[in-house]
Amino acid sequence: MAGTVLVTGGTGYIGGEVIDQLLAKGYSVNTTVRNAAKSEPRLRARWPEAGERLKVFQADLMSDEGWAEANAGCDAVAHVASPFPLGVPKNKDDLVVPATEGTLRALKFANAAGIDRFVQTSSAAAIAYGHKNKNHFDYTDWTDLSEGVPPYIESKTVAERSARDWVAKNAPGMVFCSINPVAVFGPVFDDDLSTSVEMVKKVMDGSIPMAPNMGIGITDVRDVAEAHVRAIEAPAEKVRGERFPTSEKFMWIEEMAETLRARAPELAAKTPTRRMPDFLVKLLALFMPEMQQIKGELGNVRDVSGKHTEDVLGFTYIPAEQTLEDTARSLAQHGIVKF
Repeated sequence: MAGTVLVTGGTGYIGGEVIDQLLAKGYSVNTTVRNAAKSEPRLRARWPEAGERLKVFQADLMSDEGWAEANAGCDAVAHVASPFPLGVPKNKDDLVVPATEGTLRALKFANAAGIDRFVQTSSAAAIAYGHKNKNHFDYTDWTDLSEGVPPYIESKTVAERSARDWVAKNAPGMVFCSINPVAVFGPVFDDDLSTSVEMVKKVMDGSIPMAPNMGIGITDVRDVAEAHVRAIEAPAEKVRGERFPTSEKFMWIEEMAETLRARAPELAAKTPTRRMPDFLVKLLALFMPEMQQIKGELGNVRDVSGKHTEDVLGFTYIPAEQTLEDTARSLAQHGIVKF
């Protein structure tokens, strides 16, 4: 169904890949950015042949300005934009409020424009937290906020639940679904790195001299984007109300380093070969914002199954090992990690 799709957050890692795949399939794309004067030249440089098939609109998650114009003439929305900081904010509302209000704002303007297909980029963060003694999760699980979770986890959970409640009450005819990726890796376009890819960079460049006892689910940005596109194109009855976790495999940081040494040895001279003691992680968390989140994940297994997404949307994930290799080679190719 070639038409016009609004992709919010077009300068983001996932948003950019969604735009890339839509343009390649013949769609026209409207996209929102926070600062059009700053971001449009970057977007035009990435897709120089897009011309009028790519339109850039300035719209902020916390303001109504620009949203009506961005939605005009669109057939579907992929709402990707959401804050994701490297560290833990002092006030959780710095994340929860814009994530939730931004999603509801995007829904309201899409509904007002008569758009009946809306794909929300949620997260495995809305699935796999707040459950003690549970290691394996699927699309039916929800994060339990009563146990107390980090602000980012809460923001994604509240935003998705709020979106589903809003649709049920205000737009029951809308074909709404969510894509719930685990940590997203894969090739990069430039040096504006996502929080997840920043981790691979740190594993490669020696910033993490020892591997903390932490693991993450891995998914490829190309698969996450394909899930969005397929959710836009699939028959309504297949995707309405669905949740689509994207996850190929859970891996420990040590396994990620081993994979890089095996598949791209020329790029892996600085990857950690020893495990970081837990006490050291906790000490470093006092000074390094990114270590605060690692501290809370020591020894945890959060293995989210992506099989439901493969089954319903009909595609096969890129293997995690290939994703990590492609990430590393892309970082080297762009000169982001130097040797």
